[in-house]
Formats: sequence, structure tokens, C-alpha cells
Amino acid sequence: MQLLLSTRKGLIQLVPEGTSWRTLRLSFPGVAVSYATRDPRDGRIWACLDHGHWGQKLHYSADDGASWQEVAAPKYPEGAEVKPGVPAVLRYLWVFEPGPADQPGRLYLGTEPGGLFRSDDGGASWNLVTGLWDQPTRTTHWMGGGRDHPGIHSIVIDPRNSRHVRIGISCAGVFETLDDGVSWRPTNRGLKASFLPDPSVEVGHDPHLLVACTGAPDVLWQQNHCGIFRSTDGGAQWTDVGEAGGPAHFGFAIAADPANPATAWVVPAHSDEQRLAPSGALCVCRTDDGGASWQAFRTGLPQRDCYDIVLRHALDYREDRLVIGSTTGNVYVSADRGVSWSCLGNHFPPVYAARFA
Repeated sequence: MQLLLSTRKGLIQLVPEGTSWRTLRLSFPGVAVSYATRDPRDGRIWACLDHGHWGQKLHYSADDGASWQEVAAPKYPEGAEVKPGVPAVLRYLWVFEPGPADQPGRLYLGTEPGGLFRSDDGGASWNLVTGLWDQPTRTTHWMGGGRDHPGIHSIVIDPRNSRHVRIGISCAGVFETLDDGVSWRPTNRGLKASFLPDPSVEVGHDPHLLVACTGAPDVLWQQNHCGIFRSTDGGAQWTDVGEAGGPAHFGFAIAADPANPATAWVVPAHSDEQRLAPSGALCVCRTDDGGASWQAFRTGLPQRDCYDIVLRHALDYREDRLVIGSTTGNVYVSADRGVSWSCLGNHFPPVYAARFA
């Protein structure tokens, strides 16, 4: 097992060493890496780069990060517009998702300004998923959250049916396709968008991250701008399961237990307005009853003068281990499902994504 840290100053690979971890290598030093992950089908590591001057770049490594091959990043078709009069130009590579085993060449990229790209030849070429781009609500109800334009940051493939894909869009909500991307529909009933005149709109929500329980794929979780929501029917209906009066409410990251559909983890922030660790103390909250109750774990995490927040892709779970990486360059791991934590280091660059690989 490795740990991939996508940071403001490069991609850092760490490997276990005794009870801790050591740095294996740094790739792309000085360059912001927005997201990196390993494709379990062929072992390639893919890295999305956000060059301040040269724009968005895409690389893969077939030798565990020892060397890298650049491939052409996707381009929006000539004449594509975010809105009338606003040309669609690739601004950010939000997330990279390998396809399922029965689609060996399939890869997905979620981007800003709201386009989903797909490759069926292992990344040699990319095509905009026009069924989603042409979705009627895109030009009228999609909008930017913390960035200028909408961004696709979550791609969830149904393990039972590779033609069934769900995505999370900030700001628009959750959309799904049942026909391999030909058509898409919103699945946002029960969500609340308190920042809009009509909080119960069908489209216009801000999921910060969408995840599913692998063993029970109809159980979905999302850390939303307006709380924590869970669905047990594949997104047909969402229920607010945030902790009233407690820390488990606002945040960015969420992780679902792949075997137990009642268990999930979040890393709270104080509020939308402040986006700091609650009361200056970092905690990780876990529910084991589908969100009916939450327990905050703090052992090993800073409990005073703490300004850390954890971004949407900077929490991961694998085989009872959890990792969190913060915007202030602190990385913590837990070997007991989040009950206690140990610090891997306090001097990493700001962490955009943390993924076990």
C-alpha cells in the first residue's frame, strides 16, 4: 500500500515503514497537483496538474512514479459555451476516475467548467460526454461555487452496472445516467440549498463530495454545503443526517465504509463563513448508525490554536486505515477506524487530495 498526497508543491508518495510512513519520492516538484490516484486495473498512477502558467496537464506513470508520460489533456469542442457568449475552456481537472473492469480502456475526468470527459482508449484521446453537457438545466441552473464555473468533483460508478454512473457537481447537484452517458437526470430530492431563494429546487445544490458504499451501492452519502445527507434508495430521496448542534454538519470531505452501509466519516469545519477547525480543535466524526448519531474523535489531533481544514478529496479509507491531509500541510493517519491518530508530518505543502493506492 502507498499513500498519494496531491499537494500545492507536487505529488508525494509515501510507503509504510514500521508503525509510520516514509517518503518514497516527490514528483512534479513545485507544481500544484490537484488529484492523483492509481488505476487498479493496470497499476498506472495518474496525476492531474494545475500549472499556474501552462494550464492543466495530465500525466501517468507505469513504473510506480519513477518516470512519467504526459498525455494530452481534454479540450472542449470548438464553439462550446458555458453560457451564451462565454466560451468553454478547460480551467481545472477536478477528479480522475478509472473505469470498471468490464470497460478496460475507460477513464473519466471531471472538470471545470462543468464538463465530464471520457476516454475509451486508456487516455490516448478524450471526448466530452455530450449527453451531460447538453442537459437542459446546465446553462440555466448550474453555477460556480468557490470557483467561477461549475465543477464535477465526484464520479461514482455502480459496481453492478458500468452503464450506471453518478456525478456530483458544484453547484448543480447529483446527476445520474443509466445508459452509459447518453442521458442524465438530477437526483436531488430532499436536499436543501439554503443559499437560494427556493431551497428545495431540483437543480442548484452544492454537494461537496459524493460517495457510495461499495457493498451496498444504493446507499449514498454526501458532504453538502448545507449539511450531511444520506440516501438508501440510490439517490431517489435524500435525508439530512447532520448533527444538530454538533460539529458534524459543515465540511468538505466524507468517506463511506465499503462494507457497512451505516458507517461513514467526515471532517467538520466551523461554518461556511469561517471554514476553520471547529473551536480551534481538529476532529474526525464517525457514524455507525446511518447518521442517527455521530461520535467525534480527537486523540492525536491538535486541540488548540488549530486552523486546519480538510478539502473534499483529502480524506480516504482503506482496510481500517484513514488518512487526512490539511490545507496547512498537516497529515494524520489512523489505524483504528478513526478513534486515534498519529501525525506523519507538519510541514507538507497544502494538501488537495490524499489517496491510498
